[in-house]
Amino acid sequence: MSNEQPTSANGNFQGVLNAEQLNRVTSAVSDLQPSQLLWVSGYLAGISQQSQGLAMAAAPSAAPGASITVLYGSQTGNARGVAERLHAALTAKGATAKLVDMEDYNPRHLKNETHLALVVSTQGEGEAPDSARALHEFVLGKKAPKLADLKFSVMGLGDSSYEFYCQTGKEFDNRLAELGAERIADRIDADIDYQGETEQWSEQWQNYYGEHLASAAPAPTALATAVASASGGGHWDKFNPYTADVIDCFPITGEGTTKNILHLELSLEDSGLSYLPGDALGVWPLNDESLVDELLAVCKLDGSAEVQSAKETKSLRDALINDRELTLLHPKLVEYLVETSSENDNRLNWKSLIEGERSDFLAAIYNRQVIEVLAEMPHDWQPQELLDQLRPVTPRLYSIASSQSAVDEEVHVTVREVVEERQGQERYGAASHYIAGLNDDAKARIFIEPNRHFRLPENTQTPIIMVGAGTGVAPFRSFMQERDAQGAEGDSWLFFGNSNARYEFLYQTEWQTWKKSGLLSRIDLAFSRDQAERIYVQDRIRQRGDEILAWLERGAHFYVCGDKDAMAKAVEQALLDVIAEHNDQGFELAQDYVDNLQREGRYQKDVY
Repeated sequence: MSNEQPTSANGNFQGVLNAEQLNRVTSAVSDLQPSQLLWVSGYLAGISQQSQGLAMAAAPSAAPGASITVLYGSQTGNARGVAERLHAALTAKGATAKLVDMEDYNPRHLKNETHLALVVSTQGEGEAPDSARALHEFVLGKKAPKLADLKFSVMGLGDSSYEFYCQTGKEFDNRLAELGAERIADRIDADIDYQGETEQWSEQWQNYYGEHLASAAPAPTALATAVASASGGGHWDKFNPYTADVIDCFPITGEGTTKNILHLELSLEDSGLSYLPGDALGVWPLNDESLVDELLAVCKLDGSAEVQSAKETKSLRDALINDRELTLLHPKLVEYLVETSSENDNRLNWKSLIEGERSDFLAAIYNRQVIEVLAEMPHDWQPQELLDQLRPVTPRLYSIASSQSAVDEEVHVTVREVVEERQGQERYGAASHYIAGLNDDAKARIFIEPNRHFRLPENTQTPIIMVGAGTGVAPFRSFMQERDAQGAEGDSWLFFGNSNARYEFLYQTEWQTWKKSGLLSRIDLAFSRDQAERIYVQDRIRQRGDEILAWLERGAHFYVCGDKDAMAKAVEQALLDVIAEHNDQGFELAQDYVDNLQREGRYQKDVY
């Protein structure tokens, strides 16, 4: 945060705060994260309404019709972060701006909006995030109102490696226009490296506000600028990560399994970082140096050559280690090589895939890494050319496996190292391999990604059902640590699955201790390879269907963590089957039951 004191638009702050007051406020908010700043601004706004005192910047009394609603739909937190930054920027300009999660938004209010800034991510096969489903269905449905008085713009977040890139953003954008709303700017589709697009979208809205709405609004106060400044810097986040000391990193699987599952502990001492059970830890990985050297050899390039990367001049080797994605293959690199590489059978095979079904092309990419394709289609690379064709590295998110109530200024995660043998050589996942190489002298760049859609119930007497497979058990360890610290009296039930009990019962001693103490009421295990018939967590759910339904009927919250494409879908289907069978309802009514659980915040998923 800058040491320069922020001032109001007329050049002084004396009419709002004196210098000593402003210094106290600025100091108080300097280490807060964006979500905390937004809460504080709302809290103070409430106080001001009660006392008719300080005019808060988060809710300036602009003229009617000058309000901007910043609406977001987020699965992993990226869209929320974009929305928070735009809201802070508009607030600093003096705008009447409100920040709303789509999950909390009443679709019936849409007809009353005048200015809408909408940012939404896309999941899987073009699906809306869980928090955006209800609004998405309403807007695309027959009940959506005419919106002739609405001005809007949409920013979509996605991953261009997938076939339905930014699909949810496209659908919102097209439908709002069909309903009569007017775009203030064309939709922005942003890939996984979306920082530039975030700034572009924010500038569009700030310019629009300045040209069309600012004359109706009061000048921003000193406190508005102080809060906006603090929300824009001086805190640790995805683009300003904290460098944490590694406390320990060790395997929690036995030698009798090929899975290398690790428990990582990091220090947050003096960072000011805090988290809640259910949040995620973002980790910025470094690429393996031996992989970088192999890639340089394949491309016949000198690693000491200078390149421009991340707005700096550095060696090609350093840029490849720190700044580029070297494991996850992107379609654009393959397409570039097909256009520019020398003729060979591999090039022709890839060309045929590109010209065929998009889904087949993407499936082939999923089964390759960058270096394999570089070797398959030789090209006369230049250092900067190679760097420009490789995708920027992105952080990985891991469900936090600890509660600060139990571990204080530490954070724990559970990570399975991704290892595959290809053509006689082992290939690794970038982040998991990086974490596997950390020792207690190492440091890691991290940030906290809040997840308000995966939270323990506020009432500690509320029962919870937790379903996790493999490393998906991680957040439930944090749940139990928190419930233990709270002295929670509500029942807790764990469904856990893995391959075998002897080597892959993660955190076995802790679960047994919680079961013995009564904190964990029930535990059902599914070790798929410990018997002739494969058994998974979804099978255990079907076996315990009547009891699960009884827990739900007395208010239990149902949580799922694990693979979104296989495990999470199978668990949801099992839950639907249980409700349909044991509650004498057909499938359609069972779906309504599950949808209602989700609307009530009683069915929550942390899937990846």
